[in-house]
Amino acid sequence: MTTPDSVPELRERLAAHLAAGRHGDMDWMAETADRRADPRVLWPEAKSIVMLGMSYAPGFDPLATLDRPELGTISVYARMKDYHDTIKGRLKQTAGVLAASGAEVKVFVDTAPVMEKPLAAAAGLGWQGKHTVLVSRSHGSWLFLGAIFTTAELPPDEPGTDHCGSCRRCLSICPTDAFPQPYELDARRCIAYLTIEHKGPIPREFRAPMGNRIYGCDDCLAVCPWNRFAAAARDAKLAARAEFAEPRLADLLQLDDAAFRALFAGTPVKRTGRDRFIRNVLIAAGNAGLPSLVPEVEHLLDDASALVRGAAVWALSRLLSREAFDAARQARLSSETDPLVVEEWTFGKEATA
Repeated sequence: MTTPDSVPELRERLAAHLAAGRHGDMDWMAETADRRADPRVLWPEAKSIVMLGMSYAPGFDPLATLDRPELGTISVYARMKDYHDTIKGRLKQTAGVLAASGAEVKVFVDTAPVMEKPLAAAAGLGWQGKHTVLVSRSHGSWLFLGAIFTTAELPPDEPGTDHCGSCRRCLSICPTDAFPQPYELDARRCIAYLTIEHKGPIPREFRAPMGNRIYGCDDCLAVCPWNRFAAAARDAKLAARAEFAEPRLADLLQLDDAAFRALFAGTPVKRTGRDRFIRNVLIAAGNAGLPSLVPEVEHLLDDASALVRGAAVWALSRLLSREAFDAARQARLSSETDPLVVEEWTFGKEATA
C-alpha cells in the first residue's frame, strides 16, 4: 500500500519515458502526462493506493524456441487468457472489502493513465530493475500489476529496495540495445513495442535482431537472477495454451482475419490485429531462411494489407536467390500502388546484391 503523494519521482520517470518515446504510436503518453505523473489528478479524493502483484512465472523456458527458426516465439503473458480480466476480478474482491467499510474505491488494470511500476515499488512489492520492469525477491520479473485507489486512509508500507547490484544480464541480452543506460528503456528500440504497439513497417535495423519473436519479447525478463526464486504460477487462468508453445511459422502465415481471431480469441494477441501479427510472422520467416516458407510468403504478396505485402517482399528478399527475387520484382512492381511496398521492392533488390 502507498499514498498518492509518496512517489515524488513519478514526474521524473514519466519525463524519461516521454523523452525516449516521442513517436507517432506513443503520443498518448504525452496526452496523459499530467494524470500519469500525479495520481491525485486522476482522482483528487484518493487517500491511499493499494497495489496488487500477481505472479505469472512460467514453468518452462520462455526462450527455448529462439533457436528454432521454423517456429515463432510468443511472449509468456500472451500465451494465456487476457490477464486484464483475471487481475480485475482479484482487484474487485479486495476492493469489495474496502467498500464494505464505507470507503470509495476505483480499480485500474491498464484502464487509466496509472504509473503502476513506480507505485508498486513505493508500495513495497519490489523495485524497478535495470530493465525498468518491477522485480520481486519472491516472484522475480514475472508480475502482473493492478491498482486500487481508495478514499480510505491506510498505513503505507515500506518502499521496495533495489537489489540489482552490479548485474547487467537484462541489459546485455537485449537484441536491439534498447537500454541507453541502466533503468532507462528506449521503447522505440524495444521488440515488445515494435511487435505489439508499432503500427507501421518494422524499421529495417530491427528486423534481423527480431529473430523469430512474433509477439513481444521476454529476453530481459527471463535472464533476471531473481527468477530462481519464482515458483511457476498455479492459477488455472494463467495457464499457457499448448498451441502457443511451438507455433509453426508456415501455419501462422496462412491465417486470414477470421482464422486469426478464432485462434487468438481471449488472448492479448487478438488486440494487435491480424495484419500487424502477420507482419511480425513474415519478419520471422525472412530471418528463418527456410526455402520451404516461400509459397506461404509469395501468397501474401497479394494480401489486401499493404503492411503485410511490404513485409512479404522483405521476407522474399531473404528467402530467394537474387535472380528469383529480381524476377518477382519485375512481375509485380509495376502493379503495386503503395509507396512503402514499392520501397520494399527497391530496398529488397539492393539487399540481395
